[in-house]
Amino acid sequence: MKELVEVLAKALVDHPEEVVVTESYKDDTLVLELKVAKDDMGKVIGKQGRIAKAIRTLVKSKASKDDKKVIVEIQ
Repeated sequence: MKELVEVLAKALVDHPEEVVVTESYKDDTLVLELKVAKDDMGKVIGKQGRIAKAIRTLVKSKASKDDKKVIVEIQ
């Protein structure tokens, strides 16, 4: 799932070399933290958070196929 978030974010931003995705676990939930350059933050979030919501929806649909819980945090 980390790779999915990474590929999506790199396709959206102007500085793909600054995209970093880290994985951690809280209880039985996988937490993915997406970090991008400050200039690219608006591109990843989108107007009214639509792009961020779309990224989360894609990741959750992939996770549901694998019977996992995933949270995507954008920083």
